[in-house]
Amino acid sequence: MAQKAVCVLKGTGEVTGTVHFEQQDEGAPVKLTGEISGLTADLGNVTAGDDGVAKINIEDKILSLSGPYSIIGRTMVIHEKVDDLGKGGDEESLKTGNAGGRLACGVIGRLQHQLPQFSTGTTQTTQVTNAAALSAT
Repeated sequence: MAQKAVCVLKGTGEVTGTVHFEQQDEGAPVKLTGEISGLTADLGNVTAGDDGVAKINIEDKILSLSGPYSIIGRTMVIHEKVDDLGKGGDEESLKTGNAGGRLACGVIGRLQHQLPQFSTGTTQTTQVTNAAALSAT
């Protein structure tokens, strides 16, 4: 059964977004989809358009939504600059990658789908089971 997660990103400024994660089976790639708005440049593998919105559609073979290396409960951070991966030649580069300030953060939380609620006429509801994902709002 596919596992799903979500990360709601929010900061003190204009940067906000939602990233969805889906993994069909343990060991399968994780598909990331979503949007981040309020950006002025790129995020390495995610580039914002002229409107400041980055549309995410990535498949990653390293991430996992289960097992000992699961990303559930981990934080996603949008930084001001591109991370130089410690290759900037100074002490700050080794500590922070010279990535600058944090523009938005969010916790990755597992999604849980509930059964249809026939009395209200809705077909499906989705909730975040990790309340920390909403703590940044």
